Amino acid sequence: MNEAMVFLGQVADGRDNNLNLIRFLAATAVLVSHAVPITLGETVAEPLEAVFGRSLGSVAVFIFFAISGFLISASFVRSSSGGAFWRARALRIIPCLVVSVVLVGFVLGPAVTTLPLTDYLTQPKIWTFLPRNILLALPQYTLPGVFETNPYPTVLGSIWTLVHEVGCYGMVFVLGLLGCLRTSNRMMLALGAYAAFWAVTVFFDIPLHIKIEQFRLLSFPFIVGMVFHMWRDRIPLSIWGGAGLIFGTVLLRDTALYTAVFVVTLAYVTLWAAFAPGGALRVYNRVGDYSYGLYLYAFPIQGLVVWLWGPMTPGWNILLALPITLILSVLSWHLIEAPALRLRKSVGRRAV
Repeated sequence: MNEAMVFLGQVADGRDNNLNLIRFLAATAVLVSHAVPITLGETVAEPLEAVFGRSLGSVAVFIFFAISGFLISASFVRSSSGGAFWRARALRIIPCLVVSVVLVGFVLGPAVTTLPLTDYLTQPKIWTFLPRNILLALPQYTLPGVFETNPYPTVLGSIWTLVHEVGCYGMVFVLGLLGCLRTSNRMMLALGAYAAFWAVTVFFDIPLHIKIEQFRLLSFPFIVGMVFHMWRDRIPLSIWGGAGLIFGTVLLRDTALYTAVFVVTLAYVTLWAAFAPGGALRVYNRVGDYSYGLYLYAFPIQGLVVWLWGPMTPGWNILLALPITLILSVLSWHLIEAPALRLRKSVGRRAV
């Protein structure tokens, strides 16, 4: 079959794809991106920002949200009930998050804090650290006396996106209940409302609360992923289509449309890379999905590396932190995340 005539819907079923590998690379890109502020301070711009207008970490997060929009839409359509949908989401996110927050707050924190252990454990911030970060309500990014001398004194710097990820799940749930994920006309109405909100805020430069602005930005690649799932049988996967979108994005670099076109292009190229190339790349699926653990553990480990060895370049931070973070993410997958996924399937079968 001609590559230009292969449609997304023809190849997007099942688990034989490159999504695990792409998510792993995206999580690694976040670690690489964070090495700059963690070692040099938050005022230092990452070199790639001049190229894309976004940091490498931001581009990686866009990839995560585009993939999530595609997969979560499919998950809702397959779910037997709203409860099954939320149960699947909770078992994917919460177990690993709980363990990581406990380890950071009650293992890493006591080991590196400048406070005596008794003082550390009696600080109010210790006992708000767990509920605020586990419930993702007003996440808390610092701990008393921890990494205070680091250029970037933050112990958790990545989980802020999880709040918006869950918000996007809520958006899928509402649109699903309204029938938008199964009816094109209803989906078009929902997209029209979203596009109007996006256009008004962009073209009229309306100031938004930081949380709303973050959700507006991250929900867009998620929405694009949803659109790709909704019309997957009409979207051809072609390397030439991706090249054309990239060319158009370059032409619109200095316009108000750049961010929107960049995200659409990034989502298309990501899904092409996920489903079109086969062969040896698919071997990675036998390993596991280490991206979530890598994403959660990278920031505290990168801070720990600076605390242990002092001032360093971003390159050294990556070199020292990546192996430790990878070990933790492998353990997280095999001991926590994979068993939770098996539990989800077991509960789902009993419910059916």
